[in-house]
Amino acid sequence: MSNETAPAMDYDSHERTYEGFINFSKVGTIAVLNIVLCLILFSFGGTTAVVFGALMVLATIVASGIGVALGANGWVPPAVIFGLTGVLCILLV
Repeated sequence: MSNETAPAMDYDSHERTYEGFINFSKVGTIAVLNIVLCLILFSFGGTTAVVFGALMVLATIVASGIGVALGANGWVPPAVIFGLTGVLCILLV
């Protein structure tokens, strides 16, 4: 039997949850791709590449935290770090 006293769905909360999930997915995807680039630096680079790889891993963690906090444009900080790591991969490997 149905319960007529159940509250209706809160659409505002649903929309905020969905937007948060989409934002976290974007930030997480870019962060994982950046970690893969850092693994390339660790594997195929010399000592300098390993140092820059470690710095880029730390920068990825910080940028991902900032990106999750920013909201809709949260993919931008990890994308900037991804671009920098890509340039380092080209120059150092």
